[in-house]
Amino acid sequence: MGKESQVSAMDVDAPKPASSDQIVPKFSVNVLQLLKSAQMQHGLRHGDYTRYRRYCTARLRRLYKSLKFTHGRGKYSKRAITESTVSEVRFLHLILYTAERAWSHAMEKRQLPNGPNASQRIYLIGRLRKAVKWATLFSQLCAVKADSRTSLEAEAYESYMKGSLLFEQDQNWDVALKNFKSARAVYEELGKYGDLDNQVLCRERVEELEPSIRYCLHKIGQSNLQASELLQIGDVEGPALDLFKAKLEAVMAEARSQQAASMTEFLWFGHRFPISNAKTRVSILKAQELEKDIHGPSADSIPADKRLVIFDKIFSAYHEARGYIRADLATTGSAESVKDDLNGLDKAVSAVLGERTIERNLLLVKVAKSKLAKRHDDKNEKVTKPEELVRLYDLLLQNTADLSDLVSSGRDKKPEEVSFAEVCSCKSLAFRAQRCFYVAKSYSVAGMRAEAYALYCRARNLADDALKKFKFECEIKSYQLERINQTMVKELEDLCKECRSNSCIEHALGTIEEKKTQENLSEKVSNISLTGTERLEKFLLEKLEVYESAVGDSNVKCTPRITGFPPSFQAISRNPIVLDLAYNMIEFPAIENRMKKDRKAKGGFISRIFG
Repeated sequence: MGKESQVSAMDVDAPKPASSDQIVPKFSVNVLQLLKSAQMQHGLRHGDYTRYRRYCTARLRRLYKSLKFTHGRGKYSKRAITESTVSEVRFLHLILYTAERAWSHAMEKRQLPNGPNASQRIYLIGRLRKAVKWATLFSQLCAVKADSRTSLEAEAYESYMKGSLLFEQDQNWDVALKNFKSARAVYEELGKYGDLDNQVLCRERVEELEPSIRYCLHKIGQSNLQASELLQIGDVEGPALDLFKAKLEAVMAEARSQQAASMTEFLWFGHRFPISNAKTRVSILKAQELEKDIHGPSADSIPADKRLVIFDKIFSAYHEARGYIRADLATTGSAESVKDDLNGLDKAVSAVLGERTIERNLLLVKVAKSKLAKRHDDKNEKVTKPEELVRLYDLLLQNTADLSDLVSSGRDKKPEEVSFAEVCSCKSLAFRAQRCFYVAKSYSVAGMRAEAYALYCRARNLADDALKKFKFECEIKSYQLERINQTMVKELEDLCKECRSNSCIEHALGTIEEKKTQENLSEKVSNISLTGTERLEKFLLEKLEVYESAVGDSNVKCTPRITGFPPSFQAISRNPIVLDLAYNMIEFPAIENRMKKDRKAKGGFISRIFG
């Protein structure tokens, strides 16, 4: 069988007569580079497995058509791919993209909003089995038809698919560990050779496989990792980590549910609100664990984009908690004490959510300011406009107003809530000052000096008022310093200095521009002439005695004109204006005796009737 397949392959690849000394041509496929390029260009850069699956389907359709390897026109007739079938490298691509399509379909089911249910999980595992089947066929054919490097990559790809299937099935962790280690060893070896791009891709794949290996070691008891420490493993991004992250999230959810059994209340502003629903506890615990990342000592070392992702997860967790609380409110009976506790818990969770929203928008402001300060020569990154910062401060003003209204609502206002509402008003004034400053900056960019000067002065006044309010809250009312954002106080002090310097600059620029405008205007007025501007050349009617070619002469700079049209204005004499001042003083004679008399008045009775 093997000999016959070799002969048939030789017949296809080379039309020369077969001989025992002839070498069978080997195909070469850079598997990792090919898959990484396809994944990054068609959805997996953003985790969109649906888009990638559709790309694999379209790619397979094109391959089947170009290879003329279709499965019948009407009735489906399956055509198997064997050794003798693989006559060119596109047949190997066909098998590889089939495995990728099955794998991406499984990952698509894994990323459902609430996770796969029982039937969807069965379908997910079935698709992973299909991916393993095609990856095994790909490895077998590459061992015969491809070169040694391609065969090694195919074996690593097969090992990764087998490990992913066992990883999802939660069984045979030692076999899954063996497959992952085998794939890692191959990529470590391949990363030592080839061009630089290939070495980087192999190292990235090794880093993606490392968390799965450590998790398998943890499951078989060869590692003393705690559940909380597993979160630090999944910091590496990549498609190979998505199954691991889903499994890790399930482990953390189980740990949270165990920890939630001991959590009975939610602390906010010194008040404790009881939590009776287990789902509400799990959601709040998840949000509090994520808050440790953005408020911990290592928060400044986290990049801004990752912190924004953490904020999104926090919002999602708190929204889930609010949904469970309001569902409990809807199903609660007439017990007033239970309703009061749930309303208080809903208010506390909503207030914390409002605070995190303000923190997230302040982070966006920080990122936008860093881009605003950059030079315009940086072509790789978009420079922020002042109008974008104005929009962000509008959002902050709205968030602060909503939070203040929420905290100060209710009949019985506690002293802590009143103090917090006053701090919100101080922050609102500070945001107004910042907003006014960037509105002035946008007017300055537009060249409107007077408006920019007035707005800078207004921003400075608002910043001074905000600083006085903050100091009043700190010193007079002895409010806790931890509750006041000291960074905002420093920003307001810097803002006062910037407003003063920018207002001086705008005043100077406005004075210079006004002086230049007056000079230009006086110069233009002095050059005004009734006869129009001086002409450099005469019209044809003004030089009839000189012959000059009107058309086709290369020496003539411009086309000659017969006469000027419309005619220019000329000064002409005008009749004097006469003011008749004596008209109102003249007494004219009476002319009633010269007027015609009415004959009807002299007629008799008959004439009056018949006219």
